Amino acid sequence: MSTETYALKELNKETRIGGMGVEIEREIPQIDMSDYAARKPEITEALWTAATEIGFFQLTNHGIPQTLVDEAFALTAAFFDLPAETKARYPLRPGTNSGWEFKEQVRPSTGTADNKESYQITLPRMADLWPTGAEVPGFKATMLAFERANWALGMKVLSCFADRLGFDTDFFTVAHDPLVPEYQSTLRLLHYLGMEDAKPEDFRFWRAGAHTDFDCLTLLHQKAGHGGLQLCPGKDTEGRAIGWTDVPPLEGVITCNIGDMLMRWSDDKLLSNLHRVRMPKPDEYLGPRYSLAFFCQANTDAMLAGPEGKYEPMTAHDYIQMRLGANFHKT
Repeated sequence: MSTETYALKELNKETRIGGMGVEIEREIPQIDMSDYAARKPEITEALWTAATEIGFFQLTNHGIPQTLVDEAFALTAAFFDLPAETKARYPLRPGTNSGWEFKEQVRPSTGTADNKESYQITLPRMADLWPTGAEVPGFKATMLAFERANWALGMKVLSCFADRLGFDTDFFTVAHDPLVPEYQSTLRLLHYLGMEDAKPEDFRFWRAGAHTDFDCLTLLHQKAGHGGLQLCPGKDTEGRAIGWTDVPPLEGVITCNIGDMLMRWSDDKLLSNLHRVRMPKPDEYLGPRYSLAFFCQANTDAMLAGPEGKYEPMTAHDYIQMRLGANFHKT
């Protein structure tokens, strides 16, 4: 008799990796994205090596201005500083991946809610979900610019993977077309709650439980001094984490990981690996932690079909809905 809880193997793996594990120091590959057009073959090889061996890498000289990143962080903090009753006017709607939620995400790995709140921006689904200019001046204009800058960078990375997988060079750009109603890439603003006044037992939980992402590619901006992100790369046995590595929050550096959607789409050549956000240690910064994540998620009508046909084809809509349903009580 099967003991599998979910229909997707990715989710059943996740249910088995909620423990503390051990911490291991590892080098995280850094890839220079400068002069992209002239250096694309070199960049492609570096990305492919990182994505097939570890599943995580960091981008430097990526072209997103630090002034825009700083402005996005400042407005993120301003939004989350709004009263709860104001943020509740912009609720996360079931199945949309758009709007605000507070401690609603429950990871299959832990069975407990992440100690955070978040606000999702998925452009075709944002009717009545933007805070007003009176509430957070300049919020919409900055987030639209920041969303598109991350999309453009994500498409450069995905174009390199398309070249190696034997797809047309703009294959993933077409599959993530932002100008159609089927677009479902998401910019996620994250606020992990401060632990200054927490009880000792509160530190046994997670700011974000162990998980893999369910997109194609994640681009994560961390704020300097706001650590806690850990990754667990490489192979494991029976879904149990071998060891966790801290990812330092470096200004001007974007941390990227492959998501389950692209792992499936590549017939498991590109690795989607585990990560989590641990609680701060006693000698670390205990205040609120902010991060900004952009999830390259193929348009709803895109068909996930790898070049070697390892998995039955399925639409990106069906894939995302299955993953959302496993992570949010209301979806």
